[in-house]
Amino acid sequence: MSYWRMPLDATEQEISIGKVTILAYRCKGCKYCIEFCPKKVLEESPDFNEKGYYPPRVKEEGKCVNCNFCETICPDFAIYVTVEESRKMMPGDVIKDADTGRRRNRREK
Repeated sequence: MSYWRMPLDATEQEISIGKVTILAYRCKGCKYCIEFCPKKVLEESPDFNEKGYYPPRVKEEGKCVNCNFCETICPDFAIYVTVEESRKMMPGDVIKDADTGRRRNRREK
């Protein structure tokens, strides 16, 4: 989970990092998991499976936030996520986007 500011109870918060496992032989290439991943962790594989479809693959390990949305949306149960590690929240987990503040948006209108 990413925050636009550091929460006051940040030292008490834990972030779970997920490990995505893809069962390529079950995948039919619908790409729902790629399209709806909130952190854009998945991409289409250049290799096809035995059914002739291009299953997803993990772009970058360690970016999964363990939301389990990919396994919920997969119609073939070809993907699942497990907790790889839980760690304390760090300043790098905060989004550094100037346009996320409500005051700035209100002033510009």
